[in-house]
Amino acid sequence: MDLTPTELERLTVFTAAEFARRNLRAGIPLSHPEAVAYLTDEVMLAARRGEDHAAVRDLAGQLLRADQVEPGVAELCQVVMVDAPFAEGTKLVALFDPVPATEGAVVPGEVVVGSGPVLLPGREDRVAVRVENTGDRDVQVRSATHFFEVNPALDFDRRAAWGRRLDVPAGSGVRFEPGMPVEVHLVPLAGDRVAHGFAGLVDGPVDAPGAYEAAARRAAELGFRGVVAP
Repeated sequence: MDLTPTELERLTVFTAAEFARRNLRAGIPLSHPEAVAYLTDEVMLAARRGEDHAAVRDLAGQLLRADQVEPGVAELCQVVMVDAPFAEGTKLVALFDPVPATEGAVVPGEVVVGSGPVLLPGREDRVAVRVENTGDRDVQVRSATHFFEVNPALDFDRRAAWGRRLDVPAGSGVRFEPGMPVEVHLVPLAGDRVAHGFAGLVDGPVDAPGAYEAAARRAAELGFRGVVAP
């Protein structure tokens, strides 16, 4: 039996929908792919059965409840588009909010802001350093990096950067282009103030006695710019 790509896709949707129906019978909340497959299969079946466009769309809104899907799935299913096989030809059925969300439900990506001001730690002890990339290629430094240990080609006051990181949002960073001086702000590392990895110059508490002196000597031996051995 030879099947067209459309027929193979239809079988895939049906298989996923059957998996979703099995979960529904067992009382297992559906994931996002399962919910979409179930809605899609039921819409295509209703269209094939001879229901008109409006009836199919109305049916889709009655198929799932918020308690039948995992948290956040209803919000992810805000718009589901289905090419349905009506008697007069294929038509697009747009399902808007087919799974009614419950009040107070988790919204993926939502930012919940508290009533009071948000204080960022360490900003009261912020220092500025001028950094120049003496290398021949761009260097990017991420937010969590112990700045003392960044690329050896970056020339700046490494003593001022000891125990500090970039004052930028978590997950972001700063790019340093060759020969282009950049002023950045640094804030103290928080928490236990332990630096592991990076350039391997510390691998322990930055506040331990003699930690800076040992790291500075090692950095000077390795040719790090901006560091003077004690």
